[in-house]
Amino acid sequence: MSLTMPRRSALVDQVIAQLRNQITSGEWPVGSRIPTEPELVELLGVARNTLREAVRALAHNGLLNIRQGSGTYVIATSELAGVMHRRFAGSDPSHVAELRSTLESSAARLAAERRTDRDLVQLDTLLMRREQSWASGNAGQFVAADVSLHMAVVAASHNDVLIALYADLGNLVADWVRAEVGTGQCPAVYLDHARLIDAIRRGDGHAAAAEAAGYSFACLGAHHVVPKR
Repeated sequence: MSLTMPRRSALVDQVIAQLRNQITSGEWPVGSRIPTEPELVELLGVARNTLREAVRALAHNGLLNIRQGSGTYVIATSELAGVMHRRFAGSDPSHVAELRSTLESSAARLAAERRTDRDLVQLDTLLMRREQSWASGNAGQFVAADVSLHMAVVAASHNDVLIALYADLGNLVADWVRAEVGTGQCPAVYLDHARLIDAIRRGDGHAAAAEAAGYSFACLGAHHVVPKR
């Protein structure tokens, strides 16, 4: 068997795969800055040009954002999420609200029909975390807790396609909620989610869907009141 020198493109592909794995595994979460170029060169044992080519490829695919003078940041967990983020980030907020309403109401209805005891424990835990983060007045924690609860509701639908689609939209949803909280719109009415979780617990798909469908629009139309800090 004859051996050949590895092609440069194959080496770049290997580096891309390793960097992507750090992102998809959660080792480098969305919003975090990845290690510096010298650190990655040492860790991976590759040339700077190879690393730069891999980073540029992931930036082009929407997973990374290269900020001159600041570093490179994770902005999405998959290529599809990156495409969606770029495509819809500047969309009309009311259109984003309509999309959220459609997906979340469908997921809530399915969750009421299919939730397991483990799902209910997770939902109760995340609901409590959301309430605690609201009480703390920390907007960043509240956004993270709110998005986590909505994702858990979708996960309880046990529809793999719906779960994957919502996960790819997750960054866009988080950005939108973060913007609303930052301007004080969502916290004005707080939007207690306890009724949603209770409806899912009772197996009342109609009530769960109705609750979930209204959250996005209530948030969109709330008054400008900033949570106490």
